[in-house]
Amino acid sequence: MGGLFPPICTRYFVTSKQNSSYNCFAWAAGEDDQWWSPLDPDNMYYWVEGVTAELTMSAFIQAYNSLGYELCDNSELEAGFEKIAIYATSDGEPTHAARQLSNGKWTSKLGRWEDIEHELEGLTGEMYGSVQQILKRLSF
Repeated sequence: MGGLFPPICTRYFVTSKQNSSYNCFAWAAGEDDQWWSPLDPDNMYYWVEGVTAELTMSAFIQAYNSLGYELCDNSELEAGFEKIAIYATSDGEPTHAARQLSNGKWTSKLGRWEDIEHELEGLTGEMYGSVQQILKRLSF
């Protein structure tokens, strides 16, 4: 089933039903049972212990480092690796994350809505900014 999300001018495929239990940052990490946010780690949201609770690229990189992800300089599909893309505004504030699928496409959670399959650059724009960092880890 294809769709067109109004603020995102790209075709995508819905891969799950709407769910507000988790967000894009958790989904990119392979989790679907908690909402990742450094903005309120002591209350409603989950944040990685030991990582500074701030909305910065450095904090998100450290959070994903805790799961074995390391900096990577390309978004190409690589056998034996899982990749995450972190989108950010022009001033570097993280806005979104996506995880690469085994077919080379990417999967994202759109806020409190559905998970989708899309092209990496398909979400670039006013809402999410652009891909600022790729991370990778060995596949399990």
